[in-house]
Amino acid sequence: MTKKSVFDRRRIARAAGVGAAAAVAIGLMSTGAANADTFVPLPDGQKSAPGAVVTRTGESALISPSLAANGAGRTAWVSGTVTAEVTGIAKETEAGPTNGAANAPGTNNSSTHGVSRINTGYIIGCQVDITGLGGSLGASMDLNGPSLSGSLSVPVSAGQVKFVSVTGKDIKKNGTYSVQYQDTQLEIQNCGGYAQARSYTVVEIVGDNYSKTTLYGQPFSIG
Repeated sequence: MTKKSVFDRRRIARAAGVGAAAAVAIGLMSTGAANADTFVPLPDGQKSAPGAVVTRTGESALISPSLAANGAGRTAWVSGTVTAEVTGIAKETEAGPTNGAANAPGTNNSSTHGVSRINTGYIIGCQVDITGLGGSLGASMDLNGPSLSGSLSVPVSAGQVKFVSVTGKDIKKNGTYSVQYQDTQLEIQNCGGYAQARSYTVVEIVGDNYSKTTLYGQPFSIG
């Protein structure tokens, strides 16, 4: 065998090896692109109102495609800390379904059924721009949903908006109250179009000095 033949064979083998390596690299990149997670850092926020100052820090979301790969499901892993500095409770024992605002019966449309409380969760919309929905939908917000520490399945169809309660805490006296959630899973189902979410935190103080403070987070895409 001539030296030229040996050289040609080595050159062909080397080219084939490079081609195979390139094909593997392309395959890996394609797999990574199809299954990539997207980390979304979200800004802090604060809102002051009579009787309470509400602060949100360290909020983030990790968006993952659905393992079913059907285009109608996706997952958001959300984290954050919310804090309420409460000064508006007149007395520690004030709470109850008949203790309303001064000179008024009932609970003054309390959403907490007579208990001062901090609640936090997410507004999730499918093919709905929820950027401006906070103020208009806040009055109908369900604050009595289940507290979550792990995961929740959220079926939402096109044009729908769902309020998902993540966690909360009763407030019995003035002081600083914090609730934190880490990698809570929101599994979005049945949404064939684009989906959005934004956090909400509500601090409601019942009794003679009734107040309700709502802090909304920045909307973000879930894909």
